[in-house]
Amino acid sequence: MSTVEFREESAAVFTVAGGDWDTVVDGAGEVPEERVVVNMGPQHPSTHGVLRLILELAGETVTDARCGIGYLHTGIEKNLEYRTWTQAVTFITRMDYLAPFANEVAYCLAVEKLLGITEQVPERASVIRVLLMELNRISSHLVSIATGGMEIGALTVMTIGFRERELVLDLFELITGLRMNHAFVRPGGVARDLPEGADEHIAGFVKVMRERIRDYEQLCTANRIFLARTRDIGYLDLAGCLALGITGPILRAAGLPHDLRKSEPYCGYENYEFDVATWDGCDAYGRFRVRLEEIRQSLSIVEQCLDRLRPGPVMVADRKIAWPAQLTVGGDGLGNDHEYVREIMGESMESLIHHFKLVSEGFRVPPGQVYSAVESPRGEMGVHAVSDGGTRPYRVHMRDPSFVNLQAVPAMCEGGMVADVIASIASIDPVMGGVDR
Repeated sequence: MSTVEFREESAAVFTVAGGDWDTVVDGAGEVPEERVVVNMGPQHPSTHGVLRLILELAGETVTDARCGIGYLHTGIEKNLEYRTWTQAVTFITRMDYLAPFANEVAYCLAVEKLLGITEQVPERASVIRVLLMELNRISSHLVSIATGGMEIGALTVMTIGFRERELVLDLFELITGLRMNHAFVRPGGVARDLPEGADEHIAGFVKVMRERIRDYEQLCTANRIFLARTRDIGYLDLAGCLALGITGPILRAAGLPHDLRKSEPYCGYENYEFDVATWDGCDAYGRFRVRLEEIRQSLSIVEQCLDRLRPGPVMVADRKIAWPAQLTVGGDGLGNDHEYVREIMGESMESLIHHFKLVSEGFRVPPGQVYSAVESPRGEMGVHAVSDGGTRPYRVHMRDPSFVNLQAVPAMCEGGMVADVIASIASIDPVMGGVDR
């Protein structure tokens, strides 16, 4: 393809690479005199990952905004095709790494649908799943509020946000052995039961968090600078949300009380009492208020989970599916229970063979395809899983809310000031690990 340059009397130079010449000439005459294209990034502006924004500016007004993604690509979906159904959880948890439990539960619910064991998952395992997801919602929203505040100059919001998040990560480490990337939820249940005393630590956190959440209101909702930087910024009304498939706090901040925990309950959410937080501002401030209220509602659900914990198993009874869950926490971290190891290594050849085949080969999943979704901190986290009857997934595709919600960037930013772009992005709260999976 040849490239042609032509020069008008105004001394403007245009580069043309193919296309209809008359169309090119007509379009060249429409180019404004002062047109600046700015690459904002690739960087980390409240995106929890690397995002590139291509902005076209007329002065300080954004006339065109596009997202450039792919800088954090990990090939997670393709990698799942080369791992067993249980091993896949190790990859799934690393997508939206601020909401790993939502990823894990969405995937495991899909696998359990394919296996036909949804009703066989022990109640205690479902309660633990809800408990962890709601604690995860709190920690994720704290990061959103903290980093969003930092981007507009509210540094104290950032420091206290991460202060409270540390408390949640301490709970995750106590329960799963890891602060992030847990791979704790598995098809059929969870990896292990709650350790002794975990419920007391969780209850203590709930009490502390209820008191400290007032700090966020005092620092933000009554702060004139915070209000000026968020009200009527990143505006996207309900019609725009529905047209773009937007879910999560962005949709609820436009006034629609849509929450999968209510509309399509899973893991027993129909048995919990909580309100769906909404706002009618359709802006960055409304999304902040929705997330703040969701933290309160999640604290209430966590308390209900503690009341619902009853003694019982945490993995399905079918030994052909249940990954060995006899785990303990020793000096070297999380590992197999020594009594269990002694049994399979020295007392039961059948148990040893079964353990070897289950861990190395995995279980077979009947052919079919399902879609399963949960309400992650950023919206609808969906999993489309396809099985060909083997021990590995044929295909697993994620509907990550961050990927879909980034479609709102042009609608939120175009026509606004370049200084408000970051506040708009922060209100979307995208995690690029989920976008570039």
